[in-house]
Amino acid sequence: MTEPVEHLAYVISTREVLWGITLIAVTMVLHALGMVTTSRASQAMQRRVGPESGFFGGAWVLVAASWMIVATHFVEIIVWAAFLDWRGALPTMSTANYYALLQYTTVGSGISLPYDWRLLGGMLPMAGMLTFAWSTAVLLKLAVQFEETQVGRLSHRARKN
Repeated sequence: MTEPVEHLAYVISTREVLWGITLIAVTMVLHALGMVTTSRASQAMQRRVGPESGFFGGAWVLVAASWMIVATHFVEIIVWAAFLDWRGALPTMSTANYYALLQYTTVGSGISLPYDWRLLGGMLPMAGMLTFAWSTAVLLKLAVQFEETQVGRLSHRARKN
């Protein structure tokens, strides 16, 4: 890998690291709001549909929770993209959204950030990994509740017969 001579001395920028840490913190706060909202809305939906609603009523709660989780992730991606666009790190908001989505999901892209923002290219996936782990835990909790309800219904039905 060859770099232009003026960039050979560049190692790390405190400004870049501080912005990255700040963006990760903002991402985590947004995710906290999204996951608490998802959990509360799911509980309300579960109460509304009740155990009598059967399999599809419970499955609908999981689908709705999944949509809320995806929406939360998209908001977080847009925050990163807006920052990259605001700082002029990428030429357009469309490119910034595309880049942020691919980095956040750890897919990666052929797009490179300018040297003075390149550390964010690694910090963005950190935010994605942290939030995907959290989302998985929330969805797993809801899935376990769903399964327990379904198994309980089947057990109750078997005892009646």
